Amino acid sequence: MSKLKNILIGAALVALPFGAALRIPFVHASPDLTSNLTDVNADASLGSEDLTATIGKLISALLSVLGVIFLLLIIWAGFMWMTAAGESKKVDKAKEILITSVVGLIILLSAYAISTFVIEQLATATG
Repeated sequence: MSKLKNILIGAALVALPFGAALRIPFVHASPDLTSNLTDVNADASLGSEDLTATIGKLISALLSVLGVIFLLLIIWAGFMWMTAAGESKKVDKAKEILITSVVGLIILLSAYAISTFVIEQLATATG
């Protein structure tokens, strides 16, 4: 380990003087920066939507996907319960999935309420 450390330190010391020779030249921007930024934005098609609205849409999309997953878990647990045919292990497993799904739904709705509140407060605070 000590030999590897010495080799790395030696390589860094040898490469250090050559670092100045590999400098990247400075690029000076034109005086009209706003038109350049507008051109870049148009070329990249980034849009001009507010950051809080973008974050809000992202959170809503994520929570929607999680809601669909919750729905699929409820359907799966119901299917397991209906096809258990009286087997207590299958019924217990279905109950466990239902309970954890409902707890997940409560957490999901709480996350949605908190994120909506925070996004609205950020939007009013930033104008």
